[in-house]
Amino acid sequence: MSEQTPERPTAPEASNRQRRVVVVDDHAMFRSGVKHDIGPYVTIVGEGEDAPTAVEAVLRTDPDVVLLDVHLPGGGGIEVIKQVHAKSPEVKFLAVSVSDAAEDVIGVIRAGARGYVTKSISAPELVEAIGRVADGDAVFSPRLAGFVLDAFSGAIDIASIDEDLDRLSQREREVLRLIARGYAYKEVAKELFISIKTVETHVSSVLRKLQLSNRHQLTRWATDRKLV
Repeated sequence: MSEQTPERPTAPEASNRQRRVVVVDDHAMFRSGVKHDIGPYVTIVGEGEDAPTAVEAVLRTDPDVVLLDVHLPGGGGIEVIKQVHAKSPEVKFLAVSVSDAAEDVIGVIRAGARGYVTKSISAPELVEAIGRVADGDAVFSPRLAGFVLDAFSGAIDIASIDEDLDRLSQREREVLRLIARGYAYKEVAKELFISIKTVETHVSSVLRKLQLSNRHQLTRWATDRKLV
């Protein structure tokens, strides 16, 4: 009896090539990298660099899945979801962000996204996630799924998080998360491409708005709310 060659697994393009995808991110190099890595396996039909261009691209191309960065100029990812779903509620969004903060995860899920993964995801994993979201499943990076479960169980006070964070600007939130993770002012400045003096100004503003006295209280505040 002749030896049979084992059957090869289905190639990603066989099941996902028909998926129509819009890539939304404010960094052109990231968009280019994503398109290069997943382009052989899905059909890229559009892209956006901020909220207005993202909404226009999605409504024009009617994709199966939108890969959406959370923090965008012109209103952010949540605003993109709201505007698109007001006209095309069937469009599915998968958030792909560098942020793993609870308020970002919960915010976009509440807005209507079907999943949330971090930018450390590999290309094959992202292609698989696109297929699952297109089919109606929800997809989360393992740690981020815990935030959603905590929100439903009441372990995270979502109303409190929203009310407090609404007082802060987007830049203040970024500074808050880095300080709470133990970054020195110099490291925060380097990470966000701003001056140390600007970091100090943002920290003072955050402490004032949240009625906290020092960075130790700030760290405890953020940790208690699972923002880091």
